[in-house]
Amino acid sequence: MYIKSIELNNFRNYENIRVSFNNKINIFLGNNAQGKTNLLEGIYLNAMARSFKTTKDKELIRFGQEYCKIKTSVIVDDDEQITEIVINSEGKKAVKIDGVKIKKTSELLERVLIIIFSPEDLKIVKDEPEKRRKFIDRELCQIKTGYYNDISNYKKVLKQRNTYLKENVIENSVLDIWDYELAKYGSRIIWIRKKFIKKIDKISREIHDKISGGRENLSLKYEANIKPSKSPEEMEADFYEILKESRGDDIRNKNTGRGPHKDDMKISADQIDLRKFGSQGQQRTAALSIKLSEIKLIEDETGENPILLLDDVLSELDNDRQRYLLNSLGKNQMFITTADISGNVIKSIAEGKVYKIVSGEIDIEI
Repeated sequence: MYIKSIELNNFRNYENIRVSFNNKINIFLGNNAQGKTNLLEGIYLNAMARSFKTTKDKELIRFGQEYCKIKTSVIVDDDEQITEIVINSEGKKAVKIDGVKIKKTSELLERVLIIIFSPEDLKIVKDEPEKRRKFIDRELCQIKTGYYNDISNYKKVLKQRNTYLKENVIENSVLDIWDYELAKYGSRIIWIRKKFIKKIDKISREIHDKISGGRENLSLKYEANIKPSKSPEEMEADFYEILKESRGDDIRNKNTGRGPHKDDMKISADQIDLRKFGSQGQQRTAALSIKLSEIKLIEDETGENPILLLDDVLSELDNDRQRYLLNSLGKNQMFITTADISGNVIKSIAEGKVYKIVSGEIDIEI
């Protein structure tokens, strides 16, 4: 699986460009605010149907224009697939695959597997729980059929329940409806997250051992707001009962206090909580190990090598970690943005292209 080319029309600071890519490593050099991250955003959008930078799609349209279009050619098992997304001035999206408009976003997620590394990802250890939940959900949406629908439905019901909790008069019969739906979707989310974290705990520990030279033992633990049960069915029943028991608190607080929207993932090294007590170096090494574990897990679950987007991550790592990162990902197509890169690192790349980006224009440099 690799991206052959992309076309951007009125997208961010790109007026009209088409770029062909190497099927291994593609490095984009340029100063800040030239369009490097925008290019990766376009690639990500055509795989995930959403941006990693904004939730407002109309912000993606070039200033003064009425629409934007992103079109990619992807090679999967020697077959070429064309994905096209058009966003109008109202922020409405139309997604086509090989010329046919799709009805559900999940149809797109199943086609191209993609992972993004950004400086924000290197803060995953020390940031708030919401960032770790987003990390978990983003990957599960790609590798687990149905998870995207479960998490979308859960968030929708949660919003409706919270809105109702702000009413002056609350009826238990109405809350029963929301609680049943929350328990149905939430129990599936908790069950799948539990299995996911157990798997990446093992994988990330092995990767961390190599990066750190065996000096520390990394550990990931699922901190579920509602304790997982023995089966999804028991989980649903237990979740429903907990919601009923928590109604008094929820009505007083006008908010839902229990559920997977409150979950977290504890990250430790030698039983030390890295979020609270880890050094910056320990936190970044742990974050890098966790991100790399995503790749191995996707490969194990799907048999495919995901496409990797590295947005200004190299500048956050020393030369040794840069080389480790690039050399350990030889099977994957990579898109790397950076303001500068060591000549020695470029020489260590066996196959690839280096591009120069200036004010939304892209030229091949090497």
